[in-house]
Amino acid sequence: MSAISHDLPHAAVNAKLITLISSSAVVLGILLSGFVISEPAPYEIYMAALIAIWALFGLRISRAAMPLLVLLVTMNIGGMISMTQMADLANTPLYLAVSLFLAFSAVFFASVTATQPNLYRLIFNAYVVSAVATSLLGIAGYFHAFPGAEIFTKYDRAAGAFQDPNVFGPFLVLPGIYLLYLLLTGPVTRMPLLAVPLLIISAGIFFSFSRGAWGMFAVSAILLTGCLFLQSASGMFRLRVVIMTIAALSLLAIAIIIILQLPGVSEMFSSRAHLEQSYDTARLGRFARYTLGFQMAMEHPFGIGPLVFGTIFGEDTHDIWLKMLMDYGWLGFVSFLTLVIWTISAGFRILLRDRPWQPYLLCAYVAFIGNVGLGTFIDIDHWRHMYLLLGLIWGAIALEYRHQRLLRPVLPGPPAITSAPVRLTPNFG
Repeated sequence: MSAISHDLPHAAVNAKLITLISSSAVVLGILLSGFVISEPAPYEIYMAALIAIWALFGLRISRAAMPLLVLLVTMNIGGMISMTQMADLANTPLYLAVSLFLAFSAVFFASVTATQPNLYRLIFNAYVVSAVATSLLGIAGYFHAFPGAEIFTKYDRAAGAFQDPNVFGPFLVLPGIYLLYLLLTGPVTRMPLLAVPLLIISAGIFFSFSRGAWGMFAVSAILLTGCLFLQSASGMFRLRVVIMTIAALSLLAIAIIIILQLPGVSEMFSSRAHLEQSYDTARLGRFARYTLGFQMAMEHPFGIGPLVFGTIFGEDTHDIWLKMLMDYGWLGFVSFLTLVIWTISAGFRILLRDRPWQPYLLCAYVAFIGNVGLGTFIDIDHWRHMYLLLGLIWGAIALEYRHQRLLRPVLPGPPAITSAPVRLTPNFG
């Protein structure tokens, strides 16, 4: 008895230690996701090692999350088939390797959140810290706050620790939406603590001068507010949501008005605020390439090979659906379309259920909708945060599946088995 009593605390301590190490490892990966100035970025190297180690020590994939794995792998098989249509492979194998890694990262996040739901809070908090840090770098770069700060800009737009402001801006949407959720639903005493990081992230989105990020943040915020309004039957809570929304919008509007008074900002804002740019409507601009690309897709069901479209027209597809057809073929297109529809449908069914993980699902879901909408005008197949969103949503789907299984009543077995004891020794009598 004494030996057992001494062993139990050690086992409990070891379990706590393992949980702490594993949680810290995931948090570090999220923190690194905001720093992708060069490729392969530290995020890829670190997460590839983490996924491999976790798989060796028992990464469990829920049955409910298997469609995520199957559809993402099938999409990448389409890319491999498309690669066979190329005369010169160039950097295509590396490109597809990154695609496959990102697919496995989505499955990884779905698996770890389904196994440890408490990771949701840690992941979101780490994401906020990463977003604030990279936003500050982007803002500092835009205003040339210190020598060499221009490394954090591109095309005179804030890019943070990213290669492209059009990726930097959308990366900030989920943490911005999460902070907005906390602002709308949390105690009033926490408002100042939440308002500061929200303003920093909002400034990062603004100074990215990404029309897509602006629209994505606005649409996601509207969807979030609408869901909160529908979720609660309390008149007082709905009134609070309305008042807090008006207050948040007023705060952002005042901040934007002040920012627009700064030299050079209003000119860039006026230029970027137009719905159409010259590169959209030119003879072989973005919209013309859409038409030509979809015509090519009818003639090349296996695709034309990853990254080949840009070598033909001088610009990439800038449309995720055309990207799938060109780079991953019809197989990849159907797989991705199925995954998007399945994710939206399955996530919607559980979106407003009262669960501990529901706030995180709600924020990830509205941000995912925004990303998919933005994908109509830009390629998102290599956006790391897009696969994180997929993992977070499918982790919640797997948790709901397990929750429903636990609620099912246990059916009694046959009377002959349950009513009589099982004989462990033969009866020779």
